[in-house]
Amino acid sequence: MSMPVAEVGSYKRLTATSAVCAGACQLLGFYVSSTNAGTVVLTDGSTAMSGTITPAIGFHPFRATVGTSLTATIAGTALDVTFFYASGN
Repeated sequence: MSMPVAEVGSYKRLTATSAVCAGACQLLGFYVSSTNAGTVVLTDGSTAMSGTITPAIGFHPFRATVGTSLTATIAGTALDVTFFYASGN
């Protein structure tokens, strides 16, 4: 049986490496408001969900179910990104 897909959720704005969600969640996407060659890597617990992403300014859909916790490792310069997620899965 498939899980319902969340259409709305919470948000967290980051400019440095941090947890986005401490438990299970659904990642909906992220909005980059400024960047100067900044990068992000998304992990579920200790498992990488993505390679290194060098995002452009704008919204990036990234629908994924996160089983443990969602962390965004931010590197480079001046990356300001807001993640949208729904708690639980």
